[in-house]
Amino acid sequence: MTPDKHLSVDVKGMHCASCSSRIERVVGDMEGVGEASVNLAAETMKLEYDSSVVDYEDIAEKVKNLGFELSRKAEKTSGELQLEIGGMHCASCSSRIEKVVGDMPGVTLANINLVSEEGRFVFDEEVCNPRDIKKAITSLGFSVRDKGDRVQEYEEKERENKKNLERMRHGLILEFVLVIPLLILSMGEMVGLSLPQAIAPHSSPLNYGVAQLLLTLPIMWLGRSFYLIGIPALLRKSPNMDSLIALGTGAAFIYSVWNVVEIAMGIDPMARAMDLYFETVGVLIALVSLGKYMESRSKLHTSDAIRQMMNLTPKTAVLLDGDEQVVVQVSEIEAGDILLVKPGGSIPTDGKVVKGETTVDQSLMTGESMPVFKTLDDKVFGGTVNTGNTIRMVAEQTGDNTLLAGIIRMVREAQGSKAPIARIADKVSYYFVPVVIVISLLTGVSWYFLGDAGFSQSLRFFIAVMVIACPCAMGLATPISIMVGTGRAAQLGILVKNGETLEKMEKVNSIIFDKTGTITSGRPELVNFEYSPRFSSETILQYAASAERSSEHPLAEAIVVYAKNKKITVTEPDEFTPYPGKGITAEFAGERIRVGNREFCEKFSISTEEFEEKAAEYSDEGKTVLFMAINETCCAIFAIADTIKPEVPDAIAALKKKGIEVAMMTGDNEKTAQAIAAKAGIATVFAEVLPDKKAETTRDFQSRGFCVAMVGDGVNDAPALAQADVGIAMGTGIDIAIESGDVVLMKGNLDGVLMALQLSREVMKNIRQNLFWAFGYNVLGIPVAAGLLYVFGGPALNPMFAGAAMALSSVSVVTNALRLRLFQK
Repeated sequence: MTPDKHLSVDVKGMHCASCSSRIERVVGDMEGVGEASVNLAAETMKLEYDSSVVDYEDIAEKVKNLGFELSRKAEKTSGELQLEIGGMHCASCSSRIEKVVGDMPGVTLANINLVSEEGRFVFDEEVCNPRDIKKAITSLGFSVRDKGDRVQEYEEKERENKKNLERMRHGLILEFVLVIPLLILSMGEMVGLSLPQAIAPHSSPLNYGVAQLLLTLPIMWLGRSFYLIGIPALLRKSPNMDSLIALGTGAAFIYSVWNVVEIAMGIDPMARAMDLYFETVGVLIALVSLGKYMESRSKLHTSDAIRQMMNLTPKTAVLLDGDEQVVVQVSEIEAGDILLVKPGGSIPTDGKVVKGETTVDQSLMTGESMPVFKTLDDKVFGGTVNTGNTIRMVAEQTGDNTLLAGIIRMVREAQGSKAPIARIADKVSYYFVPVVIVISLLTGVSWYFLGDAGFSQSLRFFIAVMVIACPCAMGLATPISIMVGTGRAAQLGILVKNGETLEKMEKVNSIIFDKTGTITSGRPELVNFEYSPRFSSETILQYAASAERSSEHPLAEAIVVYAKNKKITVTEPDEFTPYPGKGITAEFAGERIRVGNREFCEKFSISTEEFEEKAAEYSDEGKTVLFMAINETCCAIFAIADTIKPEVPDAIAALKKKGIEVAMMTGDNEKTAQAIAAKAGIATVFAEVLPDKKAETTRDFQSRGFCVAMVGDGVNDAPALAQADVGIAMGTGIDIAIESGDVVLMKGNLDGVLMALQLSREVMKNIRQNLFWAFGYNVLGIPVAAGLLYVFGGPALNPMFAGAAMALSSVSVVTNALRLRLFQK
């Protein structure tokens, strides 16, 4: 079976780890399904299946039978537009839209669904475009927006979560308004409070019991979700946390109601009045609801990083239509549009500068502290901020194809992924609730028949065990840390593909660096310049740069850039002749200029004796030496090198201090490689390694027992990045292929490697802390609730305290994970 469908879908209705574990188990066992990985914290499922064996609808139906719901985003194809249309009131509205849009040139289909308020349009992209269709609809007086707009969907989900949180808060306030008088009524006399005779247990036991019942019923109604979710889940043989609460409070409520009935029948009223558990029911529901509210409120912060990134893109942009400036929605921008970006405004989409020059703040995307200078033809990226002058840009990538959209997509996928360490909690969670129910029943029965505790005390033990168990804490322990950790990494300019990468990174004890673009800047620079005293340096540089300006070789560019930085005027040569791999010849007003290597000089019988000593010195340092001659007389040499990045020596030293084995790999010759490695502080060097052999070198390291990270630029290093345990792709600014490597460093320097390793260790430490407390809490809490201390003369755990402990366990796990938001290098 080969899965041909790979989806990430939302899962609605999950409440604890037993829910997610059961979905994984049931869907994963379906024929044709390759993977079903559920993330409880993100409420998503990664799904891979063979569509020739099983349909998505079959999977959705299977999940529905478990009591949950799958929600898949609409898929959009080329030449097809799906819109949500607002303002339609009747069939004439939808018919009018279909008629007007359907008659537009290039539109082959206009289908409006009045009930769902959606429209589907198929069109010829060479004749018509989405903006024309949207404009036609809005001109009729209706509102439109893209169906499947990720930003809109995310914002809607955020709004929905906040509304749910507000509803929970209102319900919680009412619950506690009722719980306080219930507690005073049931336990007031125990703490010295006197009750009115009309409801006192000694004088009016029936009123005492009925009053508690009347206070408890609205609390149960406010907490009815525990029963509406927990009981059906139990009947489907897939119990969850709500089932535990429903069983525990349900048993206490039924027992208490029966005692009220017996009071009304006159059967030992005083004893029955003292044996009511209404306050346990009310307090448990209120405390667990409080825990769920705090957990939900905390979980809202796990996506702070994505929220910040989505807020980077402005809602509107200024489109230049001839001389007219038109304000359009960013979602309406198309490739080829000319946009005006004013100082202080955000770049609306990816493109390049076509007029003007400015500085752009890219810090929120890459972590770069200083604004980056941009001029004609320089790339600019949506979500960055124009901090300089007004510019005009042409849009090149829009919508989901922008770099920012790719980053957000990558972060969301990482947040929805699982680390291998999560399998322990998943496996335990699957069996956890059924086992707890069995333990609760055995506890109650054992105390009643063997412990001589009486029915009332046995019931207390039964309820305490039922409500203290918390599968939520176990289910949230791993995904919540991964969500916060990967989000924080993105804020620091580090993109991590998934949770498994985070776990592997922690184990890395060997790092192999590619040289060009990783250790070095990747751009040759003129670092030494020697010339004959017969000529001035200005004359030499003007001739050399003017001769080389017509060459496309990187070494030529290094000379031209150096001359321009020295304010030397560079002109066009009268004649230009390239000699590939050797040098160039140019002429200026009768002067013949030659620039090239030693072989080139020998070809034209040019003596290099005057500069041989310096040439040998520069060559030993790993620099490329070019000779220059005027009219066949050698007059200068240029030493060009790909210089190491300024942060490299300190970063390498810091990695070595952490006990990490460091090596460098390059296709350069041995002499150049050793010279660069020496400056970087790297002792192990592999030189003259061809791209297809880099993976083999990486494999050799792994065979020696190392967990290897390969750091490269993601281009010719692709095989080695794939072979390594962790492939780390370096970026230059933010002009990078974010699909390269398991980790992408947006800023493109070695400080990011160190930061990524530190962050991975912090995340894994956080996960282990969460798992320790989650498992430890249940391992210690359940025996105590079952009466372990009571056996040795200690106190019995009150079910109300058990419920409070259960509610706080999940909150503690989420709160601990949120500490990762404060991570700094």
